[in-house]
Amino acid sequence: MAEQSNRFDNAAAYEQIMARWTRAAGAIFLEWLAAPKNARWLDIGCGTGVFTELMLQTVSASTVSAVDPSPQQIEHARSKPVGQAADFQFADAQELPFPDNSFDVVVSALVINFIPDRHKALAEMRRVGCTGGTVAGYVWDFAGEGSPGGILRAGLHAIGIEAPETTGTAHTTLESLSSLFRDSGLERIDSRAIEVTSSFATFEDLWTAQTPGFSPLTKTVQALAPQNRGRLMELVRAASAGPGGSVAYSARAHAIKASIPN
Repeated sequence: MAEQSNRFDNAAAYEQIMARWTRAAGAIFLEWLAAPKNARWLDIGCGTGVFTELMLQTVSASTVSAVDPSPQQIEHARSKPVGQAADFQFADAQELPFPDNSFDVVVSALVINFIPDRHKALAEMRRVGCTGGTVAGYVWDFAGEGSPGGILRAGLHAIGIEAPETTGTAHTTLESLSSLFRDSGLERIDSRAIEVTSSFATFEDLWTAQTPGFSPLTKTVQALAPQNRGRLMELVRAASAGPGGSVAYSARAHAIKASIPN
């Protein structure tokens, strides 16, 4: 999964832009999932462990394992307190290092669209899950420009600049996710949209979070002529301006869950 690793190896920068959004959408996702108590959980594409930590704070789990294809992300996750509560391993979603029937709940937060062979990954998730267990996940609605970066992409579009397409954009619709899960032989498929809003202390905080060095979108912004960059900042400022000088905007994720058949 080299493409994903190239983008997400900078753990600190990734947490700066995505941690607040992961927690906000993840809390709604976990409540909707309504998983059984004392389940064995596996977090696919755990990154720095933000969602894994949220799981441990929210659900009643007997064990929690988590995998990611980036050694830097795994090292970062292990260095945090959550590293003492969950088993973090360097592994590819397309070739999971676990025996069949190892987990009751297999989840993937904000990752499925980035996996090169999604069908192979879903087959692996089904394999390591137990009969009657749950496979679930959520992704940003990149196809509908609902991701946290959508506010920046909309601004670029407004000034006539084409933003780079996010990997797997076409596979972030509810229809595409449902089709993927159905083709993988999963049953009782359910899906929903999740709307979340994040607030920032200042516009400068928002801008810093939106332009981390690892992002292809940042490179597009950095390449702008000063006049266009200034126009872009004003458009984003206007789109995030709220009552009384507050700074906030919303994003949308698509969530899906299904059962592993007998």
